[in-house]
Amino acid sequence: MSRKMNSPAPFVSKTYDLLVLEEEKRLRGGGESIVSWNVEGNGFVVWSPAEFSEVMLPNYFKHNNFSSFIRQLNTYGFKKTASRRWEFHHEKFQRGKRYLLLEISRKKCEPTAFPPYLKSRHRHDEKGVEAQIMRELREENNNLNQEKRELETQIAHFKALQLRLLQCLSHQHQT
Repeated sequence: MSRKMNSPAPFVSKTYDLLVLEEEKRLRGGGESIVSWNVEGNGFVVWSPAEFSEVMLPNYFKHNNFSSFIRQLNTYGFKKTASRRWEFHHEKFQRGKRYLLLEISRKKCEPTAFPPYLKSRHRHDEKGVEAQIMRELREENNNLNQEKRELETQIAHFKALQLRLLQCLSHQHQT
């Protein structure tokens, strides 16, 4: 039985608030966005994870760790929706629909949700358990490799951008 909440979870509410405030700042001509709603308004994009960690997180949360923020998003059912940028989506997290935040709750791990191989006590199941664990480890490894490739692509992009900026600065000093 789930209890009815009168207010959204603090993490979800703070994340929504920071997006609303950033949008207001941008509309007033506040410069480049560090984070913003996506075009459809059904998710958001962290455009600069480094600045987001340094500037935004400490103002809304008790840390400046981007990985911790991502883990919290996952805990509340947000999904990363783009491979080349930090875009997240939750069907109940939408621009202009704060009332939907009440329906976002933390995922709970129930004992009945444990996979059967964790409940097994039979000797003949050991090979099946090992195979399942190996499959899961391979899948996690593949996910980590994919994330590593995405980060390497972003790093290469930013290094190229840095080089172009340095070339522009060098060219300005020469003229």
